[in-house]
Amino acid sequence: MLRTAMRGDPGTAATLEETAEAFLRAARAERDLSPHTLAAYRGDLVQAADWLGRGGITELDQVDRRHLRRYVAFLGTRGFSRRSIARKVSSLRSMLNWAVIQGLLGANPADGLESPKLDRPLPRVLNEDDAASLCELPPDDDAVGQRDRAVLELLYGSGLRVSELCGLDLDDVDLDSGMVNVVGKGRKERRVPMTPRAAETLLRYRDDGRKWFLEKRPKERPSGGMADAHAVFLNARGMRLNPRTVRTQMTRYLSAEGRSGAGPHDLRHSFATHLLDNGADLRVVQELLGHESLATTQIYTHVSNERLRSVYEQSHPRA
Repeated sequence: MLRTAMRGDPGTAATLEETAEAFLRAARAERDLSPHTLAAYRGDLVQAADWLGRGGITELDQVDRRHLRRYVAFLGTRGFSRRSIARKVSSLRSMLNWAVIQGLLGANPADGLESPKLDRPLPRVLNEDDAASLCELPPDDDAVGQRDRAVLELLYGSGLRVSELCGLDLDDVDLDSGMVNVVGKGRKERRVPMTPRAAETLLRYRDDGRKWFLEKRPKERPSGGMADAHAVFLNARGMRLNPRTVRTQMTRYLSAEGRSGAGPHDLRHSFATHLLDNGADLRVVQELLGHESLATTQIYTHVSNERLRSVYEQSHPRA
């Protein structure tokens, strides 16, 4: 625990390590961050504390902007990508900002600290014909094919993240209304529509192929087995399908379509871009994708504009 914050001893300064641990506990409790995100935060903060400590900076109130600038320069000499350095700076800034809110610092020394400029690549997008063809690749006469068709139809037809799709339970899917309840990042829930084709493939999988997967469940239920029994999508052991398996299967189908290096998230990109191509409002797309910020969704307007420009140049006789 932070000595300054928890013990109320104004004469004892909080160390960087104590601050980092307290920040991580608060982030886990208040922001419901994923284990992966917390691990990334921890690695970034431990690395920063270690570098600062070698220079004699071990306490929170010793850190100033000059030290942080030197640290960013140091990272640049160690071959880290600009994206990695930007994330490490963001982790430090978040912790120090939290320390200000907690009254441990008067000001955040990372305010105004510049991060490397990132070139944000445009998302990869399938054209509409390729996306439709991909969804029809899995055979519909066996359990695995029925499951994979339903997976593809939801990824493309509803723009789900792979983790969201794997987290679906039977009660989340309303085939009568054609809607699905999704739990996204930060445990935020949203309700999104399904295409008629997605509802059709899901119904067939639920009433047919899913039974085959259920028969593969082990006699002795592992921990979490009952929860898995309610999962929409199951693996070959009758347990909840995991994102890694989805990516492996989807990459296989995408490769069969000549989309080497593509992945299932490209279907989410295609979902958003095709909606905008066909006149959907940007804020509606934002809601459907579950983006907290409209700025995140705006990347798809660039994709859509690039596609329009390409079609224009190919089609207009004077282009």
